[in-house]
Amino acid sequence: MDFLAKYQFDFNACIHEGVSYLSREQEDKALKHVNSTYEDESLDSWHSLKEIRDTHLFNIPDILFAERMKDRLSEWLGGLLRNRDEGSEVQPSFNDSKQQFETIFFKMRPAISLNGFTSHQLLLIQLVVRKHFKDLAYLRVSGENSCSQNVIVYIESESDKKMLMKEVKDEQKIDAEMSIKASIGFRHVIDLLSSEKKLIVGHNCFLDIAHIYSKFFGPLPLTAEEFISSVNKYFPHIIDTKILLNSNSILQQRMKKSSTSLSKAFSVLCPQIALGSKSTHLALQPSVKVEVEVDDIRSSNWNSGVKHEAGYDAFMTGCVFAQACSHLGIDFKQQSSSENLAHNEKLREHVNLLYLSWTNGEIINLSTGNRTSESLASNKRKNHYPKILFECIVIVWGFPSHLKAWDIRECISKVYGPTSVISVYHVDETAVFVQFSRAEMVSKFLDLKGSLDRNNDPISVLHPLAKLLEGGNTCAASYETYKEICSSTVSKVLFADQAKAVGIKWKTKLVESSDKTKEHESLRKVKAVNSDPSCGERTKNKNFDDVSNDSSYSQLSSDEIIDSFYTREAKQI
Repeated sequence: MDFLAKYQFDFNACIHEGVSYLSREQEDKALKHVNSTYEDESLDSWHSLKEIRDTHLFNIPDILFAERMKDRLSEWLGGLLRNRDEGSEVQPSFNDSKQQFETIFFKMRPAISLNGFTSHQLLLIQLVVRKHFKDLAYLRVSGENSCSQNVIVYIESESDKKMLMKEVKDEQKIDAEMSIKASIGFRHVIDLLSSEKKLIVGHNCFLDIAHIYSKFFGPLPLTAEEFISSVNKYFPHIIDTKILLNSNSILQQRMKKSSTSLSKAFSVLCPQIALGSKSTHLALQPSVKVEVEVDDIRSSNWNSGVKHEAGYDAFMTGCVFAQACSHLGIDFKQQSSSENLAHNEKLREHVNLLYLSWTNGEIINLSTGNRTSESLASNKRKNHYPKILFECIVIVWGFPSHLKAWDIRECISKVYGPTSVISVYHVDETAVFVQFSRAEMVSKFLDLKGSLDRNNDPISVLHPLAKLLEGGNTCAASYETYKEICSSTVSKVLFADQAKAVGIKWKTKLVESSDKTKEHESLRKVKAVNSDPSCGERTKNKNFDDVSNDSSYSQLSSDEIIDSFYTREAKQI
């Protein structure tokens, strides 16, 4: 919603003038529901023709109303039978000043159309017909403008009643099926593209394909493998212009190894269209002529376009693809069909490749299901999007909401250096992933935070991490702990609420690493030596030198080292 609002999406137009659609799954469910409703051979089981069960009337107004309806129906039926015996025609209307009872013909049978009654009154009328009139049938059928019509029809026999019921039932079923078909809407376009095996062109379009699948086919499969198998069945030929631009050397030269974002590619490859210019300099550049039809409102400013406006992104993608094909020497006039274009030798190796993860450059092949890492991506992009290493990640939550990723990076960098933090990703407004440059820094950070949590003194307030710990609610843990918290059946919007809901009460969960075990083992040895009464001054000095030179102590905090010396001195005394 934020994204759409940012690019001036007209929500009112979507509601009042939006294009309707049904997915294939929605259509199947609706048709199955209709079939299950109408397939029962028992006519009385059909919901529109069900007769209400016996109901004892205890309410005096209901009793009086039922008696009045009984008298009026008896009067109408009596007049109908007299006219039939006398050979007279049925009168076109019943003597009713409010026109609540109107005599009509329904399926070539005399009938009464009921108008202006409440739903409760209609139930009472239905009860009266069922209990007192064997030669009348109460029906609720669909009228004009999808409004229901309540009628009471005269029947001559039980077989006539069954024939009427079946006729109405079949008609209603056809109407329901036609209503469902009419609701398919824009999916007809998607179905046509699929049946014609058209080449689908997108730009960084994995999510676009996922949206198309969920809107027009059905819920997304649970795994990527199932998804690509289904997508390949519906759209056997898909090409991603971002992959095309990143992996083809000719196009890379044309792009001058710049960004391959859609707007950038459009401005570089299609400058005449992007700038709406016909200058001599631009006219000399080879380009594909693009013809497009737009309405009168857009025709005046089409060339300027609006990024992410409905239709214009697709227009830019089409122009980029057409121009890219031109640079590759592909002549559209020689391509007899879209399918032939997909098998062109200059495009074939790029067809059905999509970025599964643009951040990591992971590409998935929709034809084979294989996953590969992008090999021809620019070094600039690789540096901008570092590889994610989960063992280097810490989850931090509960900090003041006004802190942004840059503030958090600055706090941590003041402690560990400017290259210590690779990236900071916001999970929500009070939770972030912090990726360190080395895995051992995870335990260092958690140890330091735990120490600051315990030592709530004036010195701690002056620590660079004090801004991050402000408020006393900041918590931190490793990525493994994050997965454990998220694996709970409890689901909250904010991660801080999620952690609280699963019973997390600690503020820092330390990492028990192999290095930590070595540290504790070294401390144990120091304490064991210090406890030996035969140790003299020479041994004490030697132990101090050993401790100072022991590489395992480089990982200990100064407090732990000092505590070990104090313990040794106390025991010797």
